[in-house]
Amino acid sequence: MHLLAVGLNHTTAPVSLREQVAFPSDQIGQAVTAARAWFSDNNASGVADEVAILSTCNRTELYAASELSGGSIGLNDSRNIDAAIDSTAHFLAHYHNLSYADLRPHLYTLPHDHAARHAFRVASGLDSMVLGEPQILGQMKDAVRHADAVGGLGTYLHQLFQRTFAVAKEVRTTTKIGAHSVSMAAAAVRMSERIFDAISGQNVLFIGAGEMIELCATHFAAQNPKTLTVANRTLERAEMLAHRFSGQALRLADLPDQLGNYDIIVSCTASSLPIIGLGMVERAVKARRHKPMFMLDLAVPRDIESEVGRLDDVFLYTVDDLASVVQTGLESRMAAVSQAEAIIETRVQAFMHWIDTRAVVPVIQDLHESSELMRTLELERARKMLAKGEDVDIVLEALSKGLAAKFLHGPQQALHNAQGDERARLAILLPQLFRSKR
Repeated sequence: MHLLAVGLNHTTAPVSLREQVAFPSDQIGQAVTAARAWFSDNNASGVADEVAILSTCNRTELYAASELSGGSIGLNDSRNIDAAIDSTAHFLAHYHNLSYADLRPHLYTLPHDHAARHAFRVASGLDSMVLGEPQILGQMKDAVRHADAVGGLGTYLHQLFQRTFAVAKEVRTTTKIGAHSVSMAAAAVRMSERIFDAISGQNVLFIGAGEMIELCATHFAAQNPKTLTVANRTLERAEMLAHRFSGQALRLADLPDQLGNYDIIVSCTASSLPIIGLGMVERAVKARRHKPMFMLDLAVPRDIESEVGRLDDVFLYTVDDLASVVQTGLESRMAAVSQAEAIIETRVQAFMHWIDTRAVVPVIQDLHESSELMRTLELERARKMLAKGEDVDIVLEALSKGLAAKFLHGPQQALHNAQGDERARLAILLPQLFRSKR
């Protein structure tokens, strides 16, 4: 069986590359389908059956699993692993029209137990920019739902993710990994305070109405800004969120005329193209008579054109720029990391043991089928003897001897035909297999 995770995150790739590899949430299902078709069409060894894709502002990861063809190929067959990794990397490059040579150096490739360990660590918040942050678990659950909806999950990935969610729950309830965690939203407030002494005198604009914007709005509202406005493509959603904070709502279409009215802009939408361009911000700065603007782009792909950052009166930051801020309180959480890692390691070993047991399921099924055939034949023979009036004790004796002879025939033939070391191993193994319980 192949189990594989291939991806990039905030530690291996800059936001400029991550945004090119990101999958919009409404396209995850079709991307999973495309990945399975890609592996099948390109004859990727052992990676065609099961696929799930996780895509967030900090990471894009593809998880894949498949039964191996041929029982003689083991989990550590490097040729199959290399082929699977190579095909997965080529799929990501092809799907996003990127150069494979440019993408490959930024990808991590994790086979077998490394893939399981990585999934457990991600869900537990150990691999996040914000150590212990809880949002990633919900994002992983969404990714699994998308994959399951299009038939991307099978026995292995279904089991992997169910165990992943259980491990994440265990880590969060038995350790203090999330204690004193500085969220992205709290970090956004701290960063804006580097530009403005007090948020209470500023006009704040949020672009988008998703979970991240909701969290940011909650933190900024606690600072009592002068005004708070939510802009969204759907005005009704903007109004619902703005109402919670006694704010105002704005249509995205009105941004070009209204942008200059805001001192702090936080944007996080699912748009595949920038919402705010250089020209729009230049006009806003001019209208503000060069009063400073703080702009935080938490979206991947980015909502604000990167060229905006070159303007003198605009302080533009991306999700990667928050890294130093969110490290606050890290020391107090590091003590819980070793405990969490120990839990994860135990659960990885249990999962890999489950995979090993799955490998012998076909053998067990064959044994059951052959033994059932033996039993049926001997039972039919006994019934015929009884029908002829044979004594019951004689029939039972014949039945027991017939079953014993049939069960022992295979092992005896194997021992008789074996030679050298193989015969020696069978001589040790067979008595253990057939040792009766007293």
